[in-house]
Amino acid sequence: MSVYLNTISPAKGSKKQSKRVGRGIGSGKGKTCGKGHKGQHARAGGYHKLGFEGGQMPLQRRLPKFGFKSKKALYTTEIRLSELNNVNAEKISIESLREENFISSGIRVIKIILSGEIKKPVIISSEIKVTKNAKQAIINAGGKIESKDGE
Repeated sequence: MSVYLNTISPAKGSKKQSKRVGRGIGSGKGKTCGKGHKGQHARAGGYHKLGFEGGQMPLQRRLPKFGFKSKKALYTTEIRLSELNNVNAEKISIESLREENFISSGIRVIKIILSGEIKKPVIISSEIKVTKNAKQAIINAGGKIESKDGE
């Protein structure tokens, strides 16, 4: 017996025929189609939205909101004053810090904060921000901070 594509069918009993609703009393699913009488479930499009809890405050509104990730944090970093002792460059700029792997390649804004002591004189580039107390500590150590106008 040869088998053709138009004669292939699934195995007996492997496919169950769906129940046809609303096809008379004798079908067992006539008139109300198994939905009962009236009510929200009997109506077209009449069912609650996702997360609805029957009027009770839903879970997603009961729980507190949390979390915020600043985009500024992705390209900004702080460097402690004590970390400047480990930098080999005499003039500290963003490029020199990047070359010595103190900062990653995406960092564009750097601020030096007063934390620890600086033991050697350094020249800080004008592109790097410095806090007031850190600036005083750098000057006391014999260092210098370049101004924005190229002084």
